[in-house]
Amino acid sequence: MPNWLRRWFPTREQILASRVVAPFAHHLRDDSLWHANRHSVAKAVSIGLFFGLMIPFAQFVFAIATALFLRAHIAISAGCTLITNPFTFPPIYWAAYELGSFVLAKPASVRESTQIEQSAEKIGELATGWLEGFWIWLSAAGLPLVTGLFIMACSAAVIGYFAVHLLWRERRG
Repeated sequence: MPNWLRRWFPTREQILASRVVAPFAHHLRDDSLWHANRHSVAKAVSIGLFFGLMIPFAQFVFAIATALFLRAHIAISAGCTLITNPFTFPPIYWAAYELGSFVLAKPASVRESTQIEQSAEKIGELATGWLEGFWIWLSAAGLPLVTGLFIMACSAAVIGYFAVHLLWRERRG
């Protein structure tokens, strides 16, 4: 990492000294969890992409726990969950719904589309919390959405894993 960029990121020691992380620090002290090599980064990218697409909340927690279990790079697995963010969330979930509808051979009927749109309007009108609003919308989208998310998450994980392996070049020096 370039020196100018290092000042913006906390060191491993600073992260491990954090009050939030302190109870789990003994699990995170292994150097292999923080050393970037082809295998640990490929696993981390795969884990982060999977949980970033599959789980709409607490993605970091699931990614970090899985990275610990599979001995992958912790920070990269957590960072890759950011594939879903406020800007990418709507198009990703729309694409997942469309993919799920296609795979299940269940084209969205006018009635279902109207129901989903009405649910979205209810979310805005009720000014509910984001989690409650998400569950209202999810109940309207249902099985096609979950199916599409699962397919996209698995595909992204596999593509991410192999992309790192193909693009990673060892330094000769």
